[in-house]
Amino acid sequence: MVRVPKVIEQASGIRIFGKLIKSLVFTTDIAIIRNCNANAVIAVYPFTPQPIITHAIINCSDVPVFCGVGGGTTKGSRVLNLAEDAEFQGAVGVVLNAPTPNETILYLKERIDIPIVITVVSEKTDIRARIEAGADILNVSGAGKTTDMVKQIREEFPWIPIIATGGPTEESILKTIEAGANAITYTPPSNGEIFKKLMNKYREEDSII
Repeated sequence: MVRVPKVIEQASGIRIFGKLIKSLVFTTDIAIIRNCNANAVIAVYPFTPQPIITHAIINCSDVPVFCGVGGGTTKGSRVLNLAEDAEFQGAVGVVLNAPTPNETILYLKERIDIPIVITVVSEKTDIRARIEAGADILNVSGAGKTTDMVKQIREEFPWIPIIATGGPTEESILKTIEAGANAITYTPPSNGEIFKKLMNKYREEDSII
């Protein structure tokens, strides 16, 4: 079992359709998804979104799934089509990339009923415009600036739900929560990394025998 850091339990969480979400595993690996104790999955990947991938992840997951639907390289009506398909398949939210125009958010808001999550990667982002366009949740991913960005957003918009990357340590995760993040995304070790540890363990046991 891949376990998210326990410190994430200190987050207040985001309640969606009656379920309280504090931790989100950032992966599209079905084997990881089926063997992780995170409250939800955030399935975003650096390729053109494909419905067949969304379907597979939702069908295999036993926790809520937030699906990436583009907004950067993938634009226009295809974003809407992907978002509607994700909603029909049972996604609890759709995630838009940082370059997504506010017009696209407005368009989606009129057509889907599940939460719209907009990714924020820069402190220069016009958060108010994003919220006014219809963003329901902010997904803050600013690398080393994430904590400061979360704090700045929380001070100006105390009501908006925030998902944020927590960094590599429990200390950095706690700082992000204290800054105002309601939920934390956790990047798990890869399948290969887990296998490497397991195989090393097998080799050690075999050498003892």
